[in-house]
Amino acid sequence: MRRDFLKRIALVALTVAGAGLLTAAPAQAAEQVRVVYHLLEGNNQATRALGNIRNHLRAAPDDKIVVVAHGEGVRFLLQDARDREGKPFDEAVAALARQGVEFRVCRNTLMAHQIPEDKLLPQASLVPSGVAEIARLQAREGFVYLRP
Repeated sequence: MRRDFLKRIALVALTVAGAGLLTAAPAQAAEQVRVVYHLLEGNNQATRALGNIRNHLRAAPDDKIVVVAHGEGVRFLLQDARDREGKPFDEAVAALARQGVEFRVCRNTLMAHQIPEDKLLPQASLVPSGVAEIARLQAREGFVYLRP
């Protein structure tokens, strides 16, 4: 009885393999993944996110990464912003920007919080709406969403 069961499993495996369902995937060149990191919680989230992005780029240096910040998430992209240990964010942002990471800031947030645009780090660009930008990146450009 056990032998019949094993024969049936072997037959199913051969059938599946013959249909191409168990074949090994051919070696392919790494395909670029596009990722949008969503920041809205403030500097502690930004600290986590910057570490995540550094790790991400070590593992997949060709991936396209866009950071979209709105609400309290814009704070780390302001001049003189520091993490809870007093370390400035500008150096980390500049280093990631040199690696191709884009930083986009919600204009609605700046207006609501009365933050002048000239207070942003030079690596940050403005978008009309942070949430609309995230939706656009996902729906129209195929970006994967991450919220650290």
